[in-house]
Amino acid sequence: MSFNRELTPKWRPGYRFQYEPAQKGHVLLYPEGMIKLNESAALIGGLIDGQRDVAAIITELEQQFPGVPELADDIEQFMEVARAEHWLILE
Repeated sequence: MSFNRELTPKWRPGYRFQYEPAQKGHVLLYPEGMIKLNESAALIGGLIDGQRDVAAIITELEQQFPGVPELADDIEQFMEVARAEHWLILE
């Protein structure tokens, strides 16, 4: 099944993406705790604004990191995991 890049990711209500100095990185805060994101996930998360669809996020990161062949697949995989973990909604 192919991933629908026209979907727009939005953080679920109660989830907040932010930089956390104590963690020296970006985190996803939610009522039950916190998820520390790796650098790649933080770059993707920083572009989730409820306005850009997945295709726009891929385009933005491909411009920042040209010549990375698996970039689009990695972004799609992050979206799938984040949706499965109930971090975000894809609409």
